[in-house]
Amino acid sequence: MANKSDLPLHGSSLNIVRRCGPPLSEILRSKFGCVATIHGVDFSHQKTSTVNDEKRFAATLPGGVQVSVWKADLANFAVDAVVNAANEQLDHCGGLALALSKAGGPTIQSESHNHVRNNGPVKTGEAIALDAGALPCNKIIHAVGPWMPKNPSTSQLLEARRSLEKVVFSILYLVEQNRLQSVAIPAISSGIFNYPLADCANTIVTSVKRYCENPRSTAHLPKEILLVNIDHPTVDEMERACRRVFGNSPSGGKATTSAPVVHLKNVILTLKRGPIEQQQTDVLVNTTSSHRDLSEGLISSALLKEAGYKLQDEFRSASHKGLVIPTKGYNLRCKQVFHTICPRKDEKSAQQILYKSVLDCLGMAATKKHKSISFPAIGTGYLGFDRKDSARIMYSAVAEFARNFKGKMEVYFVIFPSDDNTYKAFEEEMAPPEQKASYPSSTQAADSSSPAAEREDGFRGNNERGPQISLHGPSSEVTAEAGRWLSGLLNRFSGPVVIRNNFIQHFGESEHQQLCRLTGVAIDEAIEKGRALLSVSGRSVEDVVVAVLQVEGMLCKVQREFAMEEKRGFMRDAGMTKMPFSELKVVDSASPEFKERDVFYRYHNLRLCKMQKVENPTLETLYDLKREQLRCTTPRQMLQRIPAHFCEMVSHVGFHAEFAPPKDPAYGAGIYFAGTVKKALEVWKCAKEENEEYVYFVEAEVLTGNSTRGTEGLILPPALGTDPNVRYDSVSGGPDVSVIFSGYQARPKYIITCRMGFPYKNTD
Repeated sequence: MANKSDLPLHGSSLNIVRRCGPPLSEILRSKFGCVATIHGVDFSHQKTSTVNDEKRFAATLPGGVQVSVWKADLANFAVDAVVNAANEQLDHCGGLALALSKAGGPTIQSESHNHVRNNGPVKTGEAIALDAGALPCNKIIHAVGPWMPKNPSTSQLLEARRSLEKVVFSILYLVEQNRLQSVAIPAISSGIFNYPLADCANTIVTSVKRYCENPRSTAHLPKEILLVNIDHPTVDEMERACRRVFGNSPSGGKATTSAPVVHLKNVILTLKRGPIEQQQTDVLVNTTSSHRDLSEGLISSALLKEAGYKLQDEFRSASHKGLVIPTKGYNLRCKQVFHTICPRKDEKSAQQILYKSVLDCLGMAATKKHKSISFPAIGTGYLGFDRKDSARIMYSAVAEFARNFKGKMEVYFVIFPSDDNTYKAFEEEMAPPEQKASYPSSTQAADSSSPAAEREDGFRGNNERGPQISLHGPSSEVTAEAGRWLSGLLNRFSGPVVIRNNFIQHFGESEHQQLCRLTGVAIDEAIEKGRALLSVSGRSVEDVVVAVLQVEGMLCKVQREFAMEEKRGFMRDAGMTKMPFSELKVVDSASPEFKERDVFYRYHNLRLCKMQKVENPTLETLYDLKREQLRCTTPRQMLQRIPAHFCEMVSHVGFHAEFAPPKDPAYGAGIYFAGTVKKALEVWKCAKEENEEYVYFVEAEVLTGNSTRGTEGLILPPALGTDPNVRYDSVSGGPDVSVIFSGYQARPKYIITCRMGFPYKNTD
């Protein structure tokens, strides 16, 4: 079996991957050690905000960086990095800093304090990049802006301006160093630091412009710099500053309500209300009949009235090649008008022709070097198309065009102001991924009756086999396990998903806040016989699976933090200043120790696929110290059955009750071990074992010492006598089950991977 596996994506699985995005790769790496590469799925069009966020302005700098102004909550803003307006001590005790620290959880403040403790305060004008905790971004950049008195002098303002310029440069330098694609910057120092708001906005915007236009800064510029604030006055000042510095951009007109904006690679698609004839873009698109009479139809007649009758004269005499006839704009505020002739919906191939008409308009605009184009809601009037069909087909065509277009273009869907139903249909089509269904992705898919209609736009890419996830693991077994887990989620048809993982009990306030923010699903937490579980249910299977993956990401993060804390504890308990290197060494399948175990496991319908020796000097040191403390000279050779995603963790931090809770903790809430393979299969019997392909065991030396019978609910061994400080070393559940309450009492020796379904009678 190869160490690479490909999972094709289509239908709902494609929607799920689109919604989860690249973080899915991090989950697979963290859970299984697999590298996941997502092919043919274009994430560049994903909106970087929530549905309630408002985009006020956008401009593209000569270097290709898009600068935009948003009214939004930074704590919920999905970008690569958010900037925190911090103080020199990184004490996040007020304003934006406190809001981000609360939303991101305790990691943000603890890492900040660690940084100051190890490196000293962060000076004014400087910035540092640290872990973002539970925030929906990869990094949080703590930037220290200047503090000013309430009535600053001219010299104080000039000095503060230089510091603010410096901190913006520091932020963008960190973006460059960390190779981030997007960063959200607030109005640093404008709040409790008393920097005058108007000057603050102007300084930040001009500093961004200077940095991006400096040739020394172009090694790695982000794709997007987003100026994000939550309060109206600050957003207004940022917008004014951008308009002063960058000029009025067609993509940045102020809106009183949130206008859907979707990024499809280099194409920015915006939905807006307004008369088509009043739009100020390079191209306006008109739909008309084969009679070439512009007085027929609402859109044609409106354009004719505004442009004058020279438009009609040129249109009548223009040569007809293909589906698009270009003319001048005359009195219209455009360079050209593209006239399309589409059939009624009930005519043959009407949907494909509508799709191709939009695609041809975009292609012709690109050929003629136009930078912006406005479309009406084609087909929703006399031609008889359903509003949703028109929205779906037009959106699909724009996405198809965007896949291979290398330039920059702004595309507008312009809906007549009073046509609320059509606007709503297009708004739903352009909504964030969690609120929309599948879209077709080819000319065939424009016809909803076509088998290709299940494929989505924006995903085909250059992979001829279609969208897929490629998994590369350290072994064929790991790759297969990761693929089985992922496929089981992506290809679900119905029902709730239950996550069984005792690290759910480690969720803190920030994690529970994240759970509350999950939309479209119901979350139920429970503990059954000492095993924590979380059930996710909802009307939409896609919503459920997306929520499950978000929970898995939270669990991976909690587990990483747990492992880091354990390693720090190891160093303290072992008296070390540095953790020695640990590794897993694969045991040769031809070796006697491998062959001996292989024969033994086959008696239990299992075949030994891989055997890894754990070499961890720290765990050995702590185990030896515990053995001396217990005066136990004869450890037992025992087994623990463990989930795949905890195998590597055991090799690093040893045994913990969270890793492998038994089916029934009848002898206490400790760490369970079995004396035989048969007993291990009983103690950790899996509810869905018939679907499992691989089983994982850890072979260990266990210091059971002075033991007694265990009982349900024990969190420590019972007292030996009347002195509560003198206790048994472990408890038992019969001759083949032992329970310890300190992970130092066991040393992992081998991690064993077995494949199910290979009885001894089938061996040589």
